[in-house]
Amino acid sequence: MKHTVIIAEAGVNHNGNLDNAFKLIDVAVAAGVDYVKFQTFKADKLVSSAAKKADYQIENTQNNEESQLEMLKKLELSIKDHENLIAYCKSKNIKFFSTAFDLESLTYLSSIGLDMVKIPSGEITNLPYLRRAAELFSKVILSTGMATMEDIHLAINVFLKNGIGKDDISILHCNTEYPTPMHDVNLKAMLHIGEVFGTEVGYSDHTLGIEVPIAAVALGARIIEKHYTLDRNLPGPDHAASLEPLELKAMVSAIRNIDAAISGSGLKEPSISEMKNSSIARKSIHLNRDKKAGEFLSAEDFEMLRPGDGISPMIMDDLIGKELNKDLEAGHKLSFTDFVL
Repeated sequence: MKHTVIIAEAGVNHNGNLDNAFKLIDVAVAAGVDYVKFQTFKADKLVSSAAKKADYQIENTQNNEESQLEMLKKLELSIKDHENLIAYCKSKNIKFFSTAFDLESLTYLSSIGLDMVKIPSGEITNLPYLRRAAELFSKVILSTGMATMEDIHLAINVFLKNGIGKDDISILHCNTEYPTPMHDVNLKAMLHIGEVFGTEVGYSDHTLGIEVPIAAVALGARIIEKHYTLDRNLPGPDHAASLEPLELKAMVSAIRNIDAAISGSGLKEPSISEMKNSSIARKSIHLNRDKKAGEFLSAEDFEMLRPGDGISPMIMDDLIGKELNKDLEAGHKLSFTDFVL
């Protein structure tokens, strides 16, 4: 059966608080996701002191005076934090994952044993970063928010030139507006990406609600990434566009149902579970009037009624003109033993 990989993006929704991060892991475990993902970065290696916050970050933090650097400084996870989170994930039997946003963080994540790297949308045009990621990791997940097809092509070529094959590259369609307006989702672009680059595809979602990632799975996404939070009303840049715990659980349940629903043979044939309904729902040929032995059947003698465990109406024409070998009453379900041989 198909199994969509679901990455629950805790990101920075811990607000720099380790207890919140533990609670986020608990939520991911309860929802049944495959990975819980955080973000690994050194703020001063990620942004300059002059970098402004995005509009959605200003709105969600309710702070127009704070720089992006100041905001991110408060959201950093230390090495000790990482060690605690990894240990907690192990104790809860869920896979720890993280996105690195700078070269130093890439090296760190590789050093702790991660063999898969998630390239965030903002790094798709960062050549030194892409090369380093290809050198350190054996599998790549590439987010493509804000990207053109040419951007994706150039990034993929970096991976291919540095020893990562197409079978080890997954490309996630993505829009980096938080939240993404529905009319900007352009979900069919995911399919176009797969057709052009011949890689596994998925979807990193920033819309409100759970409909779009579910639709993406139905279209063929093999990986779904979705932000979640303990409470959407918490202060911070990403909470407002994140799922709350019960919503995350509902999304996972729906995706698992879709996985099962699209994992059949692809051939139209009766399923094992519905075979018992055939005789109940279908009809057989019955008589609609009394008939005597020796009389011949005409189309006007027939009535199609349930159950369907008798002669199929599809061969009704073959019975016209048949001679009966016994007296039969109206409502009788015809059988081949009723006819003169």
